[in-house]
Amino acid sequence: MESLLKRELGCPQVKAAGHSGGGCISQGQSYDTELGRLYVKDNHKAEARRMFEGEMASLEAIQQTGTVRVPKPVKVIDQPSGGALLVMEHLDMRSINRHSVKLGEQLADLHLHNLRLREKLTAESGIVGKGAGQSDLQYVDKFGFHVVTCCGYLPLENDWQENWVAFYSQQRIQRQMDMLEESSGDREVRELWSQLQLKIPQMFAEVEIVPALLHGDLWGGNVAELDSGPVIFDPASFYGHSEFELAIAGMFGGFGSSFYSAYHSKIPKSPGFEKRLKLYQLFHYLNHWNHFGSGYRGSSLSTMRSLLK
Repeated sequence: MESLLKRELGCPQVKAAGHSGGGCISQGQSYDTELGRLYVKDNHKAEARRMFEGEMASLEAIQQTGTVRVPKPVKVIDQPSGGALLVMEHLDMRSINRHSVKLGEQLADLHLHNLRLREKLTAESGIVGKGAGQSDLQYVDKFGFHVVTCCGYLPLENDWQENWVAFYSQQRIQRQMDMLEESSGDREVRELWSQLQLKIPQMFAEVEIVPALLHGDLWGGNVAELDSGPVIFDPASFYGHSEFELAIAGMFGGFGSSFYSAYHSKIPKSPGFEKRLKLYQLFHYLNHWNHFGSGYRGSSLSTMRSLLK
């Protein structure tokens, strides 16, 4: 590993730093180099490069907003034996505790960043001498992302669409349903989905949705803090509805009331929020079913039945 990193990073000195970690998808190890201490994620799956390229693009996109801290990505490296590495800045992180309020505020700022770009561009369009196309700001007016990202190791379709309901129904839920059909052919989930997809548009009848840059997989294991403030990592970003972000956050805990209060002080709940939150949790239950098996079948079906009431 050290010789590969020396060659790919152009660093004569690379030494394991004794900090290791990982989750159910990838493993990681820290190394001391001339570039500073780096954290290297390691995955041997054939699709690892695609997964890590999506994560690197996600980290770069969040970093560019200047709203919430993420580890600075460095490089994706192919492994000679198969799989890939993702090299990023090492951060001495600990569990989120005293910066929960700041995390809520900064996450809201991330979600509002694209809207604020639109507002700024609109204001600038009225300034004499500031014509269309002269701003260096890049407002995104569609839902999707410029690369494939992975929530876990399964790829997410991020083809750009103007309509959020169509994007979410087709590229999130339908994609999960297609994978379940291939793996299990579960008749009950198929029948529930045929009923539910007809009801989804009415859940958004009174809501204006401006595309928001999302982390995409914000559960308690993907947030932490430094002395200076919160950190989020392991993103699967795309431009979507800000409410989607809070779905998995509420499924597995780790976020206290102070986090939600701080977030909603900047982005108040819209009518129908609770039902849409269940709809967004459905994606994660289905995604977990596709990753880890039928232990998540019951949660998926009960969520669909609840949405049909």
